[in-house]
Amino acid sequence: MTSITRRITTLFRVKANKALDKAEDPREVLDYSYVQQQEMLQKVRRGVADVATSRKRVELQIGQLEQSSGKLEGQAQQAVAAGREDLAREALARRTAVASQLADLQGQHETLQAEEEKLTLAAQRLQAKVDAFRTSKETIKARYTAAEAQTRVTEAVTGIGEELGDVGLAMQRAQDKTEQLQARAGALDELIASGALEDATLPAGRDDIQAELERVTAGQDVEAELARMKARLPASATPPAVEGKGTAASTPDQEATS
Repeated sequence: MTSITRRITTLFRVKANKALDKAEDPREVLDYSYVQQQEMLQKVRRGVADVATSRKRVELQIGQLEQSSGKLEGQAQQAVAAGREDLAREALARRTAVASQLADLQGQHETLQAEEEKLTLAAQRLQAKVDAFRTSKETIKARYTAAEAQTRVTEAVTGIGEELGDVGLAMQRAQDKTEQLQARAGALDELIASGALEDATLPAGRDDIQAELERVTAGQDVEAELARMKARLPASATPPAVEGKGTAASTPDQEATS
């Protein structure tokens, strides 16, 4: 395998692990583990039931052989009483074979009983472990859910979540562009005021001096119109002239001369 292939394989594994870690929910993993343990417990319980069934079947066979042994012993006694030693020997021979089978079944019974006790104890221990795991599982799930909710609230408040992070970046870009446009507008205003740039809204052939002259002329026109309006007023409505303004007051020498 070349170095490039190894690097590609490593990168793929890293990406895959990252994707799996992001998609993995610990609560689902715990629930799956709990289900697996329950299935294992059910298998152990079925094993206990199967062993108990086999033990019960052996007990029934032992009971049948014990009855057969007792019957053969009775038949042997009847044969001896009837003077039929041959029949008595046959009955005793069969009783010996039954006793041998009975001994084997009793050994199997003891083995099955010990196995049943062992599996029963294992099932009880496994049940305790499953119950303890279930309690721990629910506690961990509750803590994980609380931590997840707290993280989401914190991300929403601080704005460090993925979605809110994108919104924050968009707002920052909008603010930067707004400040940039404001700075550009301010710079253009300064250039127009200094005369370095002409105001494109003014008609062609006009400059700032012409505009100022037109403002002065407009002011003079307003004063002239005001004077004409005062002249059209009746004499009685004309306000008295203020001393020192208009016609000068007569001096004593001028009155004497007149």
